[in-house]
Amino acid sequence: MAKKGDKKAKKGDEKTNGDYTAGQITVLKGLEAVRKRPGMYIGSTSARGLHHLVYEVVDNSIDEAMAGFCTEIRVALREDGSVVVDDNGRGIPVDIHPEEGVPGVELAMTTLHAGGKFDKDSYKVSGGLHGVGVSVVNALSEWLEVEITRDGERYHQRYARGIKETDLEALGKAKGSGTHVTFMPDPEIFTELSYNFETLNNRLRELAFLNKGLKIVLADERDGTEDTHQYEGGLASFVAHVRGSRQPLHEKVVYFEASREEADIELAMQYDDGFSEHTHTFVNNINTHEGGAHLTGLKAALTRTINDYARRNKIFKKDDDSLSGDDVREGLTCILSVKVMEPQFEGQTKTKLGNSEVRGAVEALVNEHLGIFLEENPKAAKSIIEKSLSAARAREAARKARDLARKKSALESGVLPGKLADCSISDPSLCEIYLVEGDSAGGSAKQGRDRSFQAILPLKGKILNVERARIDKILSNEEIRAMITAIGCGIRDDFEIEKARYHKIII
Repeated sequence: MAKKGDKKAKKGDEKTNGDYTAGQITVLKGLEAVRKRPGMYIGSTSARGLHHLVYEVVDNSIDEAMAGFCTEIRVALREDGSVVVDDNGRGIPVDIHPEEGVPGVELAMTTLHAGGKFDKDSYKVSGGLHGVGVSVVNALSEWLEVEITRDGERYHQRYARGIKETDLEALGKAKGSGTHVTFMPDPEIFTELSYNFETLNNRLRELAFLNKGLKIVLADERDGTEDTHQYEGGLASFVAHVRGSRQPLHEKVVYFEASREEADIELAMQYDDGFSEHTHTFVNNINTHEGGAHLTGLKAALTRTINDYARRNKIFKKDDDSLSGDDVREGLTCILSVKVMEPQFEGQTKTKLGNSEVRGAVEALVNEHLGIFLEENPKAAKSIIEKSLSAARAREAARKARDLARKKSALESGVLPGKLADCSISDPSLCEIYLVEGDSAGGSAKQGRDRSFQAILPLKGKILNVERARIDKILSNEEIRAMITAIGCGIRDDFEIEKARYHKIII
């Protein structure tokens, strides 16, 4: 029996092994893999992936700008559905690659992981490292043409679905330098082929803010719309744009930049009269929506520096606790941009910076420069800290309000105010409560009431004008808390009339 079982097992093994041999391993050469599984490279073949093609080509131009060789980028959406990206950078190299034996531009257009961004001598930092490269754009285009002006000559080459259609051709003498890429997204790949002007415009505006002085133009030849972005103020202009119509608490934007071994760090921030935080972080021009090490360093430094300044200058009162991170970021608009030579991205969408060394660099820099700003601008410092203290009081008041609202019915939990003389019936529709002023009046009312359905709550007179008071002051009043708890239906956003313990309230 054992041998028979062994034989069956052996046959099973042979069948399993026979299903998967070296012959079943598919080798995709060149850019075949990109066309076979485009989602692995651009996320999707819907509108998101379509727009990603433009970002990949623009990234190459941005790398030239960050290296100091490009001052203008122009993107055009043509009527036939094709896209043009034109820059005045150095132009993609056209000389023959010593190892591959083909022009540099052909190598960049037809080979994954080929480009100057992998050479520290060409680009110190590169936003393109996060992306997939222009070769993927070539692979996913029905056709692509590249025109390069470099070293006094103009060159041209054409590709179809990632495959070279023409050799690199010299067109003649030309002035200036730059790269001109035109591509047509492949309808065999994409389910959506129409570009959204605003989607592209928002990203290009962002890039212009992040690269001070760089001119970026987006032209829509389909309807004649055109927008130009150029911001000499850089991140300070970005802060003003994000802040919008909210009124700043201090006129001067906090701005500083510095180079560290770990990263080049640039930051702009300003507080306003709003109650929300608007912090945006970038690594090599990539929007790190999920945050990461640089954001952690920023938050830690903000909290520590503001608390230290407030204590040192005796702004805190005796009973004030330290401000929390949420407190010091209320009403804050902040843009943090770091440039890292070898960024490590994590997270669900690869938009979270993982380089732990960047945290310390950002934290130290913000501690230093924000501290200097607060010392040199005491009026602004006072406004910021008063705003943070106000946020702390509101946070504590909101916590108390939530706690009160979450308490169960006092009939069940026994948390009624001690001075409440409650009724015995538990049906709210039959019950009523009398709010009376003073203990003496309360005593008389208790003696004359019907204990079955009438409750008495004695209160001190002239409690508080709640119309003019902050929520934290309202909830710190013992008499008001007693009323909220006794009536039982909560306050503000947590107010639920159905939970009222009495359907009649007599004052």
